[in-house]
Amino acid sequence: QVQLIESGGGLVQAGGSLRLSCAASGRTFGTDAMGWFRQAPGKEREFVAAITWIGYNTNYADSVKGRFTISRDTAKNTVYLQMNSLKPEDTAVYYCASTPSGAGLRGAATDFGSWGRGTQVTVSS
Repeated sequence: QVQLIESGGGLVQAGGSLRLSCAASGRTFGTDAMGWFRQAPGKEREFVAAITWIGYNTNYADSVKGRFTISRDTAKNTVYLQMNSLKPEDTAVYYCASTPSGAGLRGAATDFGSWGRGTQVTVSS
C-alpha cells in the first residue's frame, strides 16, 4: 500500500499561483504513474494531470493545459503540481493518486488505487 500526503493548498487571488506537493511512502517501488485529480462542491472528481514514474511522460486535462505543470522527484518520492494563472473555477479539493497500472496516463480515476486525503485550493475573483 502507498501512503500519499498532499500539501500546498490555500487561498489565492485569480491570476495567482500555487504549488502542490504530494509525498509518497510505503510500497512505492511498483508505482507506474501518479496523478492529480480535483473535486469541486457538487461536482464529480475530475482528472487534472498525470506523470509516469519512469521516464517523464505527462498528460493534462484540456482545462489546465498551458497553466499547470506536473513534475516529480523520484529521489524524494514526491510529485508536484505547479498551478499558474489560477481561475475561480479551479477552486476544488485537489487529490494526489498513484497507480501501478501502465494505463495511468490516460487519467481514469478507476486506474488509481492509492489516494491522499486532499488539499483545498480556493481561488477568489
